[in-house]
Amino acid sequence: MVIVAVVLFVAAVAIGALGVAGLTGRLGRNRWAGVRTPESLRDDETFALANKVAAPTMLAAAGVLVIGGLAGVLLDGVLPVAAAIVAVVAAFLLTAAGGTLGSRAAAAVPETSGCGTSCGACSLKGACEPA
Repeated sequence: MVIVAVVLFVAAVAIGALGVAGLTGRLGRNRWAGVRTPESLRDDETFALANKVAAPTMLAAAGVLVIGGLAGVLLDGVLPVAAAIVAVVAAFLLTAAGGTLGSRAAAAVPETSGCGTSCGACSLKGACEPA
């Protein structure tokens, strides 16, 4: 059961690091980590917002994994197995809920880039932006 506890601790550190990076805005747009939906990948600002919204649930998921790992080390019998399963399922659900909330927050941000907003022509697209 010690191996399962170590795996839960490593997963908690990884998810916790992503949560802290998302909360502080240091998680840049990438292809592997963070809230990766079409809405959140629109630009850097929406990606940062989506991950900032999802960060508290990711930190909670990391906490749940730590509790599951501690239960795996400290408890005897069948309880550590049940605690590990519950911790993994709860962490998955918390992370999924955070991703959903982050995606919804990113979708709520109005899209301001692209042709047809107020410039009148695609060749003037850069002229509409403030200097």
